[in-house]
Amino acid sequence: MRMKRNTRVNHPPQVNVPPDNRALVAPIYQSVKFSFDDVQQTERHLRGEREGFFYSRTSNPTLRQLELLLAELQGREACLLTGSGVATIAASLLSLCRSGDHILAFAESYGPTRYIVQHLLAKYGVAHTLLSIEDTAGIERVLTATPTRVVIFESPTNPVTKIADIEHLTAHAKAAGALTVMDNTFAGFHNHGHLPVDIFLHSLTKFASGHSDVMGGAIIASKQLIAQMTKDVVSIGPTLDPHAAFLIQRGMRTYFLRYERQCVTAMAISRMLEADARVARVFYPGLASHPQHALAKQQMSDFGAVVSFELNGGYGESDRFANALKFFSMAASLGSAESLVMPARLLGGLDLPAALRATAWMTPGLVRMSIGIEDEEDLIADLKSALNEIAPTG
Repeated sequence: MRMKRNTRVNHPPQVNVPPDNRALVAPIYQSVKFSFDDVQQTERHLRGEREGFFYSRTSNPTLRQLELLLAELQGREACLLTGSGVATIAASLLSLCRSGDHILAFAESYGPTRYIVQHLLAKYGVAHTLLSIEDTAGIERVLTATPTRVVIFESPTNPVTKIADIEHLTAHAKAAGALTVMDNTFAGFHNHGHLPVDIFLHSLTKFASGHSDVMGGAIIASKQLIAQMTKDVVSIGPTLDPHAAFLIQRGMRTYFLRYERQCVTAMAISRMLEADARVARVFYPGLASHPQHALAKQQMSDFGAVVSFELNGGYGESDRFANALKFFSMAASLGSAESLVMPARLLGGLDLPAALRATAWMTPGLVRMSIGIEDEEDLIADLKSALNEIAPTG
């Protein structure tokens, strides 16, 4: 049938790539809708009887490729992508919990995680207990005494890189019939997959993207758990855009190169800071002085790119130090190619009761850095120069 021009522009000629002539980089399927040849095949797909795609809020080929990659790296079977890391937290907990359930969470968790647990879910009748991640006796006591649906935690924690005893946590959660949900963003996809965590969450905005230009999140678990959560998560609607998925997939090509470089530099910076008398404490799991260094070494293949440390002079000194840096950008987030710095008070934690804030090591002079891929010597020189600005030596 010969089409008129105003019809043709909406039905352009199709280009089919031969099976033996593949694109080196997978195309972006920037389409909301996908069609089948007839009603019967569409119905078969909607009943789950044949593969394919129908509507991108439910599934999309570009997202599917990224889901398969991330699930494999984390050592699980399936993955759901979302538009941000926070969306994975909210969607997971909303899907897993119902009124009357109880969540065990921790003071050292990401601020939005605490908000979702303490305020959003509380509005719908979900109770919670907030402990320190180091309170192993408290964890056992709560899980023994209180029927618990979910234990949500992270390791290393934000911003002072405490290490959760994951085997202890998962064992007691399993014995109590609770699911473990772990925000694994700091540690990355190559860490903790060998441990019996039920659901992993990642902010893809951080190490996966790596370039500060795209947001996303991933929920990674067994096929069974993802299947149970999919209808709820899709209905909430936090879908990742295909172009964002493409950019994250591109970022993942250099994931290991970046992460390995960042870890090496983070270790060198931690050792330099630890040797400086103007620094009260350094929080980096790779240091032997870290209270949970042995546990981190047992659980992780490396120690991450986040270094936090405490200056002696409180808020004023931490602010002056951060302002004096040249190669560290004053910005939120972490895991990017450029190095970042924030006085930790800007990262939240003021919502915590004073006792829990102290337990979480949230002190006035605390500074958090995310180490990028710049030259190690340049970064160390910049840090030394900033320390000299606030407290000159000699």
